[in-house]
Amino acid sequence: MLGLIISLIVIGLIAGALARLIIPGKQDMSILMTIVLGIVGSFVGGFLGYLLFDRDASDGFFQPSGIIGSVIGAVIVLFLWTRFGSKRSVRR
Repeated sequence: MLGLIISLIVIGLIAGALARLIIPGKQDMSILMTIVLGIVGSFVGGFLGYLLFDRDASDGFFQPSGIIGSVIGAVIVLFLWTRFGSKRSVRR
């Protein structure tokens, strides 16, 4: 169980960092938010993979297609976040 949690954090960090490198512009995110971005991106990528290919990956946790799907999902989540979610207005 502890190994799964550590694996999620490491894959989340890698996928989130790659997504932040792919999407241009400055994203004001901490390392914790980058990990959360990668984990959410993993779920989005896995869900899209399940919808497209109509099967679930049962060959283990570390798969190249799973990591690629995590990065693609993280890019989608980060793109949506930069376009719609981070609209902060400052009133003076």
